[in-house]
Amino acid sequence: MVTTNIDPCRHRAVLFDMDGVITDTASVHAAAWKRLFDRYLADRPRMPGEDHRPFSAADYTRYVEGKPRVDGVLDFLGSRGIALPHGSADDDIGLETGHGLGKLKDRYFRDALASASTLLFGDAVPLIDSLRRHGIRTAVTSASHNCARVLEQAGAAQLFDVRVDGVLADELGLPGKPEPAVFLEAARRLDTQASASVVVEDAQAGVQAARIGGFGLVIGVARTGPPSRLLEAGADVVVSALSDVSVSESIERRLSEVPDGLDRWNDIVDRLQGRRIVLLLDFDGTLAPIRNDPTKVAMPLKARQVLQQLVRTCPVAILSGRDLQDVRLRVRIDGLWYAGSHGFELAGPGDEPITQEAGDSALPDLDDAERLLSSELEPVPGARVDRKRFALAVHYRNVRPDDVDHVISTVDRIGDSFPALRTTHGRRVVELLPDIDWNKGRALRWLLDRMGFSGADVVPVFAGDDYTDEDALREIHDDGIGIVVRSVEHGDRLTWAHYSVDNPRALSALLARFASLLGTA
Repeated sequence: MVTTNIDPCRHRAVLFDMDGVITDTASVHAAAWKRLFDRYLADRPRMPGEDHRPFSAADYTRYVEGKPRVDGVLDFLGSRGIALPHGSADDDIGLETGHGLGKLKDRYFRDALASASTLLFGDAVPLIDSLRRHGIRTAVTSASHNCARVLEQAGAAQLFDVRVDGVLADELGLPGKPEPAVFLEAARRLDTQASASVVVEDAQAGVQAARIGGFGLVIGVARTGPPSRLLEAGADVVVSALSDVSVSESIERRLSEVPDGLDRWNDIVDRLQGRRIVLLLDFDGTLAPIRNDPTKVAMPLKARQVLQQLVRTCPVAILSGRDLQDVRLRVRIDGLWYAGSHGFELAGPGDEPITQEAGDSALPDLDDAERLLSSELEPVPGARVDRKRFALAVHYRNVRPDDVDHVISTVDRIGDSFPALRTTHGRRVVELLPDIDWNKGRALRWLLDRMGFSGADVVPVFAGDDYTDEDALREIHDDGIGIVVRSVEHGDRLTWAHYSVDNPRALSALLARFASLLGTA
């Protein structure tokens, strides 16, 4: 998970989904849906082709979360081979139609809501107060017909300038998510264009709707469950709580807005004038192209030749998620500094590895998690459990799309059972790492200090491609040069990089210019 900024210079309005973002009612909705479907499936006579298994958490996420209740009824039952008529708003409660069962779910929700205690998430009010101080207007959206009642019970009705809920959507004939109509109506009522508005959502359907609607920034909130489900649905960034969102002028940009480093080489040269250069480079996806099988990743000859030139003229370090020994064997160039396992293993040229002692304490939990994940994911075709010394990576690049959620949720569930571990998400990979305050950014700064390059005359240059590299790009944003290697898998996400290149081959071409510049200095 990461933090992100809402920029008052770019964003004039913020649209919040209610359930699961502002109020802790997602669990109430989930319980009401389960009560409805479990009873209905248990009582319904079995017919050929129908699946009457109990309603699950995965069903909630995939078929009903964030949708109008009628759509939720029909989509879920359709997934179980059960086709019911849509019905009409006049249908009796419990009638076997989308409207009839939807009304019964609504009754179950109101029953549970009446006994709910605290509904408002504690991190909602500070963020909304900050937005108001910066002159940013707010709206709350919900597919629920009980939105006003929930906000009133939570004491949150006064927090928003506009409310667009299930009642208003029905009056206006607005289609539900993943159609963007509800969000667009809220932006219209705030007199703000979608491109200047932010959407904050916790459901895949809501994220998809915001992306389709062309909103300027889509923030996913993953209080529970895998953040990758929201990233893959189109979120620009995913946070674990609203406290990870701040209101300030942002210096992040979308990948499409980052100038190409080869085109702007003269600008880079100007920034390097009179300063000492230190190069720090990611490996997978940066120096070496991504492969379906991570064991087959190899650094191209051109990149190797360029690094051999560079190491003779300036300090060069490799920062990788791979084990220290693994990345050293793949690079095989003397004179480099290394940070392996996302910085938990550190070494200089010819030095013995220096590990983080706090990371050592997590090794037993990593061992246990490896055993559990290997056992549970062994039946999943394409799932690969890759144990590193200070990390446990589960690759799902070759997993069937229908199995991806299962793989991710399994890693998250097992990771959550070990307090000494934390979960991170990258390009088709989920990793368990020691839960200490350490990342590529801190490893980068440690290396600079250890190498003796921490003065004002030093310009660190870092290149990376993945979400995990953003910690390093942010770390050197003010005193260095950040280069991002673009990837279609990451879409048009936000980045702290100053410059970009299209692929590892283009990065090698850019590094060759560094080598030429340093060779003539």
